[in-house]
Amino acid sequence: MGDIRIGTSGWTYPEWRGAFYPAGLPRSRELEHLAARVNSVELNSTFYALRRPSDYRSWATRTPDDFVLAVKGPKLITHTKRLRDVHPDLTEFVDSGLDELGPKLGPVLWQFPPSLPFDPERLETFLAALPDARHAVEARHPSFHDPAFPELLRAYGVATVLADSAGAFPVFDADTADFAYVRLHGSEKLYASDYGPAELDAWAARIGAWDRDVFVYFDNTMNGFAPYNAVALAERLGTESRPMPNRPR
Repeated sequence: MGDIRIGTSGWTYPEWRGAFYPAGLPRSRELEHLAARVNSVELNSTFYALRRPSDYRSWATRTPDDFVLAVKGPKLITHTKRLRDVHPDLTEFVDSGLDELGPKLGPVLWQFPPSLPFDPERLETFLAALPDARHAVEARHPSFHDPAFPELLRAYGVATVLADSAGAFPVFDADTADFAYVRLHGSEKLYASDYGPAELDAWAARIGAWDRDVFVYFDNTMNGFAPYNAVALAERLGTESRPMPNRPR
C-alpha cells in the first residue's frame, strides 16, 4: 500500500456551517478545521480563476506539515480553449503560485467538459506541454472509451481519474500512472448524495488493495456529506486525524 490521501473538493460551503463547521467558527478558520481531520484537500477555486502567490502561501501555512493540496487546473484551459493553444496559459497558471505550496503540492487535476470528445492529437499536444508535476485527467465524454486514451496517459505518466458520478458521466478505470486519483461526486445523486457504510466499506477495500499512492476527494458537497464521508473513509483506511465532530441527524 502506498501513501493514501483522503479529503474533499474545496471547503467553503454554506451547507457545512453549523454542522461540520461548528456555529461561530470564523470562515477564515474553516480550512484549518477541515485540515485537522483529513490529510488532503483538492483546491477548486483555481478552476475558476488564477490565484495569487499569496493565496497558495496562505493555504500552505494554514495546513499541517504533512498535508497535501491537489490543484484543479483552470477551466480557461479545459473548457474555454478546450486544450488548444494553451502553452502561455499553462505558464501563467504555474507562475500564479504553485511553487508556494512546496512539498505540499499534490497532483494537478484536469477536468474536461462533457462536450469535449477524444482527439488523440489534441490530447497529446496538451500532455506534452504539461509542466513537471503529477497530473490527472478526468474525461467526461464517452468517446474517451478508446484504447488510445489510456495509452497516451500512460506514455506521459498521467493518471486516469476514476470518478463516481451517479451515472451522469462515463467511468474510466485504467492504471496509467504511479498513483491513482479518485473523485466521488455521489453514487445516487450528483454532488448531493451520501455514501453509506456499505459503499464506504467497498471503496476502502478497493483502495486498500492498490499498491501505489492514492488521492481520493469527495465532491458530494451540496448537502454537507463530503467531510463526513471523507473522515469515515479515512477511518476505514487508518489515515484519519482527530476525532470527528458529531454528525447532525
